Amino acid sequence: MASVLVPDTSVIVDLERGRFLPALFRLEATFTVPDLLYEQELREPSGQTLIDLGLRIAHLDGKGVALAQSCARTVRSISLADAFAFALAKTGGHTLLVGDGALRAFSESQGVTCHGVLWVLDELEAAKLQTAKQLRTGLTAIADHRRCRLPRHLIDERLKRYVK
Repeated sequence: MASVLVPDTSVIVDLERGRFLPALFRLEATFTVPDLLYEQELREPSGQTLIDLGLRIAHLDGKGVALAQSCARTVRSISLADAFAFALAKTGGHTLLVGDGALRAFSESQGVTCHGVLWVLDELEAAKLQTAKQLRTGLTAIADHRRCRLPRHLIDERLKRYVK
């Protein structure tokens, strides 16, 4: 597992929806978000809880901010907050945890390693930080939400595996 993981907003939201956040922070990794993403999208209502769990907040230097702005201009569908997450991962050599398809495609084209929510669930399963029942219940909550963007066939594949 990468030592530093930079989640975008949608990953945090999905993991919170599935009640996976406490287990997430028990993985052997450091979870860091850029300050702009934290301030704009995570501070309210659950920012302090995330910090208490272990979330770290990083500041981009001038080069990082310029890279984020360039990303947001290049791919208009990417929010500035998520562009900051890309820039933090790129400049730090970190892995990006991403739920946004456009952000993933752009990041991968720039040589940034990316994983998503389902990869996180696989890591929680491998580390035995969640039972099969917890994984099934949480993934079902994520999948049943109207804004779920996870591929249905991959959801179904894991739900079958989580029957143990």
